[in-house]
This record gives sequence, C-alpha cells and structure tokens, in this order.
Amino acid sequence: MAGVAADAVASTAEDREPQREAMPGLESQRRQIENSESGRERPLQAGESWFLVEQHWYKQWEVYVQGGDQDSSTFPGCINNAKLFEDQVNWNLKKGLVEGEDYVLLPAAAWHYLVSWYGLKHGQPPIERKVVELPGIQKVEVYPVELLLFQHSDMGTPHTAQFSHTDSLDLVLHTARERFLASPQEETRLWIKHSDGSFERLCNTHVTVLDARLKTGQVIVMETRNKDGAWPSAKQYVMKSLSKEDEDFQGQPGVCGLTNLGNTCFMNSALQCLSNVPQLTEYFLNNRYLEELNFCNPLGMKGEIAEAYADLVKQAWSGHHCSIVPHVFKTKVGHFASQFLGYQQHDSQELLSFLLDGLHEDLNRVKKKEYVELCDAAGRPDQEVAQEAWQNHKRRNNSVIVDTFHGLFKSTLVCPDCGNVSVTFDPFCYLSVPLPVSPKRVMEVFYVSMDPRRKPEQHRLIVPKKGKISDLCVALSKHTGVQPDRMMVADVFSHRFYKIYQLEDSLNSILDRDDIFIYEVSARAGTGEGIREDVVLPIYLRERSPARDFNNSYYGLMLFGHPLLLSVPRDRLTWDALYHILLYRLSRYVARPSSDDEDDGDEKGDTENKGNIAKSGQTAGGSLQDPGPEQAGPSSGVMGRNRAPADNSPGPSNWPQRSRRKQLFTLQTVNSNGTSDRMTFSEDGHAQPYIAIDWEPEMKKRYYDEVEAEGFVKHECVSYVLKKAPVRLQECIELFTTVETLEKENPWYCPNCKQHQLATKKLDLWMLPEILIIHLKRFSYTKFSREKLDILVEFPIRDLDLSEFIIKPRSESDPDLYKYDLIAVSNHYGGLRDGHYTTFACNKDSGQWHYFDDNSVSPVTEDEVESKAAYVLFYQRQDVARRLRSQPDLSGPQEPPACGSPPSSESMDVN
Repeated sequence: MAGVAADAVASTAEDREPQREAMPGLESQRRQIENSESGRERPLQAGESWFLVEQHWYKQWEVYVQGGDQDSSTFPGCINNAKLFEDQVNWNLKKGLVEGEDYVLLPAAAWHYLVSWYGLKHGQPPIERKVVELPGIQKVEVYPVELLLFQHSDMGTPHTAQFSHTDSLDLVLHTARERFLASPQEETRLWIKHSDGSFERLCNTHVTVLDARLKTGQVIVMETRNKDGAWPSAKQYVMKSLSKEDEDFQGQPGVCGLTNLGNTCFMNSALQCLSNVPQLTEYFLNNRYLEELNFCNPLGMKGEIAEAYADLVKQAWSGHHCSIVPHVFKTKVGHFASQFLGYQQHDSQELLSFLLDGLHEDLNRVKKKEYVELCDAAGRPDQEVAQEAWQNHKRRNNSVIVDTFHGLFKSTLVCPDCGNVSVTFDPFCYLSVPLPVSPKRVMEVFYVSMDPRRKPEQHRLIVPKKGKISDLCVALSKHTGVQPDRMMVADVFSHRFYKIYQLEDSLNSILDRDDIFIYEVSARAGTGEGIREDVVLPIYLRERSPARDFNNSYYGLMLFGHPLLLSVPRDRLTWDALYHILLYRLSRYVARPSSDDEDDGDEKGDTENKGNIAKSGQTAGGSLQDPGPEQAGPSSGVMGRNRAPADNSPGPSNWPQRSRRKQLFTLQTVNSNGTSDRMTFSEDGHAQPYIAIDWEPEMKKRYYDEVEAEGFVKHECVSYVLKKAPVRLQECIELFTTVETLEKENPWYCPNCKQHQLATKKLDLWMLPEILIIHLKRFSYTKFSREKLDILVEFPIRDLDLSEFIIKPRSESDPDLYKYDLIAVSNHYGGLRDGHYTTFACNKDSGQWHYFDDNSVSPVTEDEVESKAAYVLFYQRQDVARRLRSQPDLSGPQEPPACGSPPSSESMDVN
C-alpha cells in the first residue's frame, strides 16, 4: 500500500503547482482549514473574498486528513474545480450549483493554504466571490450580476461584464468606458434598456448595483456626448434649420440663441443672463457639478434641473449651434414648478428665482441638513451676530449658488409701542429694489359742458396718486374755469354709468383704462327757503329694434351713445319740460323737427304715445307696488351714494303726464343698467331715478347725427408730453435701505409686547456676493391698480461702487469688494398684459456685448445696453473678474470647453 501511495503522489505531483511551503501535519491542516479563526467556520463579513472549491475534491481532502496517514492512497491531489465550469474557455460557472452538494466555500486564508499545499489545476482560474450585505443577511455572492454592455452608436455588439451587487454604478460606467475605449475628454452616461424597449437613465452613479435593481442579462447602454454639447438621445430637439447646423459649424461659444416655444421669451431671457455668469458657466463646462449632484435632497429636484441646465450650457457654449431648442429644460421646469406649465407669459425674475433655488438644492453639498435655531442679536456686536448667521446658513446651504450669488443683509425691526429692537442677519440671493415713484399720476378724462354747443373735451390732468375725486375736479377746474362743486365724475362703460363717484371717493379705485367723464351740473341746492333746488338725472339713450321673434311682436331696446348727467330744476319736473330740456341739451346732434313734422302724426303714433303716457301715469295713483330690487348690474349698490340728494329724487307720481303731441323720442324711467323699465319707485324715495330716451329707428336715422354725437375736441393739455426724469440706480438702492413701516397685512410679533405690531423696518447691506443680481421693481400692484413703471434707470456699465451702502466696518473688509461691472441685463418691453423679454450680455471669452432676442443674436455696443426696458441687472465683482482672468485654464484646449476632465467621476454626466 505504501508503494501505491508513493506512486500516486508521484503521478499527481506533475499536475500540482510548485509548493511554496512545506505541508504541515494532517491534524494541523484540518484545524487551520476548518476550526481556526481563518477557517471555514468563521462568520461572514461584508466585503470579504471567499472561494469556491469543488465538493468531491474537498470531501476527498477531508477523508485524507482524517485518516492520519500522509502516505495514504486517499491523497486528493491538486485542487480541480473543472466540474463547476460550463466550459474551459470562458470559465463561466454552471447555473444552479448548490452549496454542500456541488461546492464548499472557504475564506481567503484557508483557500491560500490549500493552494500552497496542494496546488491548483493548471489553467484554472480561482473562483473568488465577495460577501455582500443584503437586507437582514450577509451571504457569499456565488452568482454576480452579469450585464450586457452596449454602446449607443453600436447596439449590435454586446460586451458581457460581471459585477457584484455591492459594486457601484461608478464601476459599471468605468468598465464600460474601458471596454468601448472612451477618451478622458469624452462625457458619458448610462441607460437601462427594458424588455419593452424603453430606456431609463441611471442617474446616481454612487448607488450600488443592488440599489439600482440591476439583474443578470439586463442591457446597459453607454451614451457619449457629441462635440456640439448635445446628447444623441436628445438630438431631435436641436434646431437644424440651417445646413451648417451640425458639427462642422463653428461659432463663438456662448453666442447662441434660444428658440421661443410659445411665450417662453421670459425663460430665454433668464437663461441667457445666467449662462453669461462666467464662474457658474465654467463650473458646468468643467464638469465640477457632477460630484456635487444631490439626489437625496427632499427640497431638490433629484438633480434633474441641474443636469438639464448643464446640458443647455454645454450646447450653447460648444460653438456648434446658432440656436438651440430648450424643450427638455422647459419640460423639467414645468414638471417641478406647475406655475410654469403650459405656454402662458411669466416673469423672467420669477423664473430666475426658481432656477437659482432649484440649482442650489440640486447641488447642495450638505446631504443631511441639521436643525439650526435662529437667534436674535440680543445686544451682541454686529460682527459676532453676522458671522454666526452666515455660518448657520452655510451649515444647511453650501453650493456653487451660495458661493456665487448669496450675500448678507441686516434687518432691524423697532416696536412702536415698547421700543424693542430686533436685529437679525439674513442671506439674500438678489436685491429687489423699488423705483422712486412720483406722488402724482396722469389721468385722462372727458369734460362735458352744460353748454349744448360745446363738444366734449379730452383733458390730461395731473393729480395726487393717493388723492380723492375732489382733487380731480380741482385739477379740471384750472383748465375750464368751472367750479369743482359744479362737477360730477362718472365711470362710463358700455353706454351706461358703471359708477358715479362722490367727492370723498379715492382715486385709487379708478384704473388707467377706465373711461372717466366729468359732467358740468348746476350749482348745488341750498338749505334755505326760496333757493331753487336742482335734481341731477342720469340719462341713457336707447333705440328700439325688432327682436328676433317669429312674429316680430316684441321690440328690444339697445343702449347707444354716451349717457348724460342732466341738471333739472325741481319746479320743471314735468315730462313735457324734461323733453324740451333734452331737446335743448342734445341740440348739437339732434335736429329739431319742423312744424310740418310735428303735425304729421297719425293716429297710431298718438295711440302709442297715449299708451306710454298712461303707462307712466299708472304709478301716480300708487296702485302698483314696488316690483322689488333692481336688476343686478355693474352699478348695483353704487347709485344710492350719488351726490344728488336722495330726497330730491321724485318718482313719476310727481310728474304730470306728457302731452299727446308727436315727439322725436319717448321718455321712460329705467333701472341703473338701462335694461328694464321701472314702473314705480320705492315709497321712501331713496332710489336714484334713471331716465331713458327711447328712439324709433326711423326717427333716429332722420334726426340723430351719430358722427356729431361722437365728436370731441382735445384740450391743449393733451398735447403736453410729461417728461419723466431718469433715476440713478444708487437712488433705488438707497430707497431699499430706507426705514419703512410694515403694512397691516404683514405685522411683526413683538416678543416683548406679546402681540403683533406695525413695526418700523430697515434693511442694510452687510456682505455682497461675487455676482450681484439687482431686480428693478417696475411692476406696481395695489388693491385698485396695476401699473408698470417705465422710467429710465441709469446704471453704470463699469465701476458700480456700493461701498456707501455697506455698514460692515471697513477695517474688516477690502474696499475692492464693493466695485462691480455689468455683465448681463434682462429687458422687458411692453405693458402688464403683454410684453416681450430680451437680454443684453457680455461674452466671458471675447468681452463683446450681444443682444439676445430669442433665437436671434446680434452684437451691440455698450452704449445700447442702458434703456427703459432694463428689468434685472447682473453685476460681477471686480476682484472676482481679476481672479478668473489670472487663473490658468484647467480644462486644456477649448474644443469643446467641457473637455479636459479626469476620466473617473468627472467624465460622467448623471442626468
């Protein structure tokens, strides 16, 4: 037996690898492999390597060491795992292998012991597997995830690669780049191709294969960014209207328009301004944003806004596009901010505010925000409180947006009751500065004289913005010579009185678009006896017209022309007298009938007239009751406050019946809308009477001159051009730092008084950012009015010095930190309801100013930048500009600007 064993040892020695150390005793071998700290009984630890050994060989080894005879015929020979492989070419592990039946697992130390003692079959690779930590358990990953790697440009050639469940997607991307020979300058990203043919981005490459839920056989596609900055998968959104719009076109980087997708000029303007902020654009072009993408921030957009903006910047600054279509970016913005969904016009500053906040949260270096309690100054020095506030801000907010755009201002609140002072320091991303507003406003009105020969006059009046109706009458009195107490002001809309104002009403309720008529009336009634009292009657004009009824039995009445406010002496309140007063008042455009016309009345006309008289006279006996409230309309609830004394408003019962002579028109009492006849007035006599002049179509055509009735003249004041003095930008900033009292809608809770107070508030600038955004508050909104302030704000292109507004002690600050140069302007043309946004911007590479109007870009001079349309200003601090110019270009050659980054994480674009 000893000879047989010797032969066996001799025959198997040829198959074994050279032994590196002497084989210990059999009992020692058994203890080291099975029972020691490095043996197979040791607990699993995540990340460790374990090795597979074929079950039959291991059992043979156990029999050998348990026999105690090193010369035994049970010697196992070298380790042979051939039964575990499908083939001996690719050495793929067989499917369905079971531990304890097909193989045993050994830790790395035990495996190396066995190999050193017995050797490994020549040509066989060791079967090494990692210990992975799955939810609630640790296990050896015998079967790793096998992925099929494809290149976006070649979907027909797969590359197989195996990865552990604990491997990061970063390793998958690195492996794919190696397999497809991607250069260090090329940007790449990964997609999953699902079984239904759809694709899904692998956004966060820092997660593991297990977290990404990748399984064996899944198709992974690597996409490489084109030289023009666009991804091949998004190429359908790139504008290709020009034949040169491809990789062969080469223009100035950054000089690239944005297509208007439908009222998206506000977005284009904000994007062009932000794109021309040098340090932010370099941050994206050099791919520094990739390592700072924050996918787990609950306040962020999962990195999608940052990546959509990065794609836009890379395309615009590739130099390969005249214009690009920001469709993907628009979709992302609408997804995360529903107010920007659709294609309505919006404010460029509002979009800019959202974008800066979204970029900040997507790129926030603080992955888990800690709770920070805001503390009041409580008498401490400003320097200490300011430093504490800034540090607390950076503990929760730390991104390239904070580094570039955030500054610090001091807020001081003073309680008007107890004098308690509250001082806090708050960060800001931009300054919204008010424009000095003139206390005056210009109003256009039409003046209607009592003289029937005079046409209505158009006047342009200057009145206090916070004035009253009486101020409007006083201003008109200076032009007409008519005393203010002989004027009544009304808002005319759709041929009727929308509102008749009282002297004490505020001018704020009158909008610029309202048609305001001021009527001359007779002197107001006195209180003493013997003084004649006048009644002011609102007069409407109506025309009878056959309604669209099948038997033409109903006649409709349509309002036309301008209504009147007519002064009638109380002692002449008869229908006949009122008719002749109206004939006189309308004589400029209503011709008087001749005597023949007056006598040419047939019986039918007399009958109709009798009917009208009788109908109106029915109310005299009081047999009919009040039909109830007036029909609701724009004047409802307004007319009762008419300046005509309510007790001087008689009902028809006081009016004698009209004569039966044929007339040009008939008179009828109506409601305030002029749409229905009023049969009676309420008994208390407080309702305002309205009179309608009803015309038959033929009579109106014959006697009513519509052209003359609509005519008016312009007073010489209308030709005056009110020049608005320009305002300096420093004046706006000074107004921003002026003490103001809080509004009633926004009180401050005083911790000392324990109640809300209308405290005084003052803002002061403490620390300014690298890029200072100044928003000019051109749009003014109040309870009654909305307007755009189109005054010229003079702002310097260079050397804007803000040192006079900084309250931080100069001993701690550098004077150069307060001087700025302009780099971009967002413009708004038009009014409140409609308008258009454009951009002036200075190219960071060439220093040339350009005018961006959607997809059109043209060079301009500095002299053209300042205009009344300037809305948002972008200033760059001069020391930052010098620092950027002195820095070497880390990205290497400028083709394209995004090249030159390290190949590992910097080359990944996680979308």
